[in-house]
Amino acid sequence: MAAQTSMRHIRVDDDIKEQATQAFSLELKEPNPETRAAMEESRAMMATRRARFAFADELFADLEKNSSQ
Repeated sequence: MAAQTSMRHIRVDDDIKEQATQAFSLELKEPNPETRAAMEESRAMMATRRARFAFADELFADLEKNSSQ
């Protein structure tokens, strides 16, 4: 399925335009094998919902519980 695109023209302050130009000119690189493995591990953790907490207090309580074992 092809992506649909559209063009927008806007007026922007010259300083902001320069900042945006610099930000979008960054070189994009492929992640190295170590980073790729960490990304996959993170996805797997999210899929199994391990270590998911609704509130920070729950996270800290779990960390304290696991550190005392």
